[in-house]
Amino acid sequence: MNLDALIEFFHGLSPESVARFPEFYSADAYFKDPFNEVHGVAAVQHIFAHMFEQVAEPRFIVGEKVVNDGGAMLIWTFNFRVTRWGKGEMQVIHGVSHLKFDASGKVNYHRDYWDAAEELYMKLPVLGMLMRGLRRALATPVAGVSP
Repeated sequence: MNLDALIEFFHGLSPESVARFPEFYSADAYFKDPFNEVHGVAAVQHIFAHMFEQVAEPRFIVGEKVVNDGGAMLIWTFNFRVTRWGKGEMQVIHGVSHLKFDASGKVNYHRDYWDAAEELYMKLPVLGMLMRGLRRALATPVAGVSP
């Protein structure tokens, strides 16, 4: 496992470099995030290729890593622009990737954890207003602090 090379791969991810996933992921790799669940490196590649069609200027920045014998956790931010929803302001999603590696050091398990409600839905014009209202309604009141 060359975790630093994998991190650099994600830092420099581009439509062209998506073809390099087999260098880092096993043929039967499993991937799951809030919107996708797939098996196979080709399916993982498709998800990331599709990302470049959906958003402008996508960029992953891994800020921290936690490693043990068989896996790693990467704490990251994902910056992107969504021009479909308005002015194309830079958006940021904070998340964590849980990775496991096979005997050859390739990723065979990749699970992304991030809060789609807070990081994405609350930023949408109409849905965001509803989500913020729901959040206020469900928040635990704290003396002296408003939600």
